[in-house]
Amino acid sequence: MSSSPSIPADPRAAAPSRLHETLNVLGVYVLVIALFGIGCLISDEFLTRNNLMNTLQAVTLLGIVSIGVAFITYSRHYVDLSIPGIMSLAGIVAVSALPYGFAASLAAGLGAGLAIGLINGWVIGHLRLNPIIWTLAMMSVLSGVIRKAYAGAQVYPDQATPAGAAFLDLYHAKLAGVVPLPLAILIVLAIAGCFVMRWTGFGARLKLTGSSYEVARMTGVNVQRTIMAAFVLSALTSAIAGILLTSFNKVGASYIGKGYDFAAITAVVIGGMTLAGGRGHIVGMLGGVMVIALMNNIMGLVRIEEMSLSGHVILRNFTFSEFHKAIVQGVVFILVVGLNSYSRRKSGLDDA
Repeated sequence: MSSSPSIPADPRAAAPSRLHETLNVLGVYVLVIALFGIGCLISDEFLTRNNLMNTLQAVTLLGIVSIGVAFITYSRHYVDLSIPGIMSLAGIVAVSALPYGFAASLAAGLGAGLAIGLINGWVIGHLRLNPIIWTLAMMSVLSGVIRKAYAGAQVYPDQATPAGAAFLDLYHAKLAGVVPLPLAILIVLAIAGCFVMRWTGFGARLKLTGSSYEVARMTGVNVQRTIMAAFVLSALTSAIAGILLTSFNKVGASYIGKGYDFAAITAVVIGGMTLAGGRGHIVGMLGGVMVIALMNNIMGLVRIEEMSLSGHVILRNFTFSEFHKAIVQGVVFILVVGLNSYSRRKSGLDDA
């Protein structure tokens, strides 16, 4: 009796080894160390207190937003492009609610952000609309609503009132007089996010949904509710960051949060999370946030008075503008996503 031929194992069924995952997480921190060394070499200003505080500000606010985005990417829904709108809405609503007290102000801002997260999550989870198209449309709606409701004007906290003074001090507050409040919030959210993603039933359901939507659905996972929860978490972290950023800028305005959506997804993919869903780690994502913050900081310090090639001046008085930084960030994003896709195809994991 001839034996039946053996069926080769599908390489996509093999989960990445824990060693491979650890190397992915640690790899981004090698890049962080390299960028820190480059910063020390190119400018004497890099290690100054003001510059390091600016970098810390970028890390904390972007890190808070990116934690929420990580849950969306983990669920294979890429990114929430309404993040800038949620941040500006949360900030401007919080300032507008200050006459009712400081606690009411924070509750109103967070509530406004969560409401948008619920709408996004319900539409994308239950109606299965494309997350990019829907959240981009939501961003446009939020921008229009804010401009119409406030007639394009900025809203300033009244520092003469106790609630207004407390709001303006919010960003600069320190726990035990030592740890900046935004940094403390980032640490708490990172620990909570890591725990939820790796060691809870919700994290397991989210991983399965991101790895294979149909398999998750057929095994009894409420995929609609799982996806909705991911968008609500993202809206919550965006609202928190929006309120903190509004406190820092001392004004509620429609431009608060601009660019945080793309910066967050770039940090997430640099940190080892794949857009294909179901893979990645909060620890690696934080490394990606540090890479983005250091990269932007270093570009801000670069000043080339004159650069010549074969006797011809090719650069004079060059500095990196916001336009240049956006180009570099876009190129980095394309390279990381391209390398990730190539690696997945080579390993037989590409199912896009």
